[in-house]
Order: sequence, then C-alpha cells, then structure tokens
Amino acid sequence: MAGLAKASGALKSVDYEVFGRVQVMLVVGVLALTVLSHYFPTQYTEEEARKLGVVGWVKNTSQGTVTGQVQGPEDKVNAMKSWLSKVGSPSSRIDRTNFSNEKEIPKLDFSGFSTRY
Repeated sequence: MAGLAKASGALKSVDYEVFGRVQVMLVVGVLALTVLSHYFPTQYTEEEARKLGVVGWVKNTSQGTVTGQVQGPEDKVNAMKSWLSKVGSPSSRIDRTNFSNEKEIPKLDFSGFSTRY
C-alpha cells in the first residue's frame, strides 16, 4: 500500500476525535451496556477507511467518543475526514469532529486500518 499511496501524491497524517452519539448502546432488560466491539460503529470506520485506501486506527473511548489516526494520500485523507465529520456509522449522530496534528509524512506508519481496544 505504501508504494501505491506515494504514487498518488503527498502523504498526510491526522488525528481525530468524533463527538456525539457515536458508540452503540444496547438495552438488556434495565441494564444499558456500551458495546466496545468493532462489529458496531468502529466496524463502519474500518470499512470506510479500507474502501478509501487509507491506513491507521480507530478506538472507542471511555468518554463516549471515537478517536483515531488516519494516514494516506492527501485526497484520500480529506475524503475520510469528510466521512468522519458528516456521515459516520448508520446509528451515529455526529455533533462535531476535532482534527489535530495534521502533517505531511515521508512514509506510512501502518500497513492497514484496525480497531484498538
């Protein structure tokens, strides 16, 4: 993937945190459980990242946000930033997305996109 990414132009890296209703709540009887499984909102992030051809990671936080890092060609990173800001998983409500540490990088630090726990 690194060779393909370099052929597409400058490589970028950006950290993100998504705020809103971005983690799934399941109600079991009277007990609500926050599901921290990649089969829910983080799965959609992984799928979108792979579809766009970016690498990095995603993680649910204990504060109810989703955080991570995206790397790849600038145009693909920008497409992922748009998805993280406006679309997200089908069950999510995105209030805002903060991006930080955006920079050009000489090479990719990851070989794929994964969920961290």
